[in-house]
Amino acid sequence: MLLKAILFDLDGVITDTAAYHFKAWSWLAEKYQLQLEPDVETRLKGISRLDSLKIILQESNVPVGCYAEEKMEKMCIEKNDYYKKLISMMTPQDILPGIEPFLKEARRADIRIGLASASQNGSYILDKIGLRSCFDTIVDPSLLIKGKPDPEIFIKCAHQLGVPLENCVGIEDAAAGVEAINAAGILSVGIGSDIELKAAQIILPSTQQLKLNIF
Repeated sequence: MLLKAILFDLDGVITDTAAYHFKAWSWLAEKYQLQLEPDVETRLKGISRLDSLKIILQESNVPVGCYAEEKMEKMCIEKNDYYKKLISMMTPQDILPGIEPFLKEARRADIRIGLASASQNGSYILDKIGLRSCFDTIVDPSLLIKGKPDPEIFIKCAHQLGVPLENCVGIEDAAAGVEAINAAGILSVGIGSDIELKAAQIILPSTQQLKLNIF
């Protein structure tokens, strides 16, 4: 393939904020007397706040219909406000190993770089860790109709970069994200050892193995 763009997920790929997310969801669950077991954490990776909340409600045996849409939106905002307090102290030290040299390698090769993350804090986090200037575009997930595993976010990211899908690579650490990349017709790279990543066309144990010559 002729590589022209790399589309990144954020959490677990650029930096690891999964622990902050789960801590914020746990805080919200305690506030509303909902159940949130540790093994649910992986199911919340790579999906929107609202979809995450729906999973938590299901795990608590609370029918989603019991909560008005406005109530769930308020709960998602509460969770995000708490989460932002947790991530406000992030620094470049929170960048995952191998990411900075990989971004520099891509820049030298004149490859476009985009962020395709379900996180509505993507731009804020990139600012905190000092990588905002490395990205040519950031998809605003609030403007999307469907979340991952739907391919919309990756298709949108490629479109914003002005690059054909067949010339893109997508990098993810969650099964829903890998499924979205594959559905978009983009070469998929899975980061991690989870069995759920087996659908990825390329699987790497960590971000340290990211090099342009593997594509």
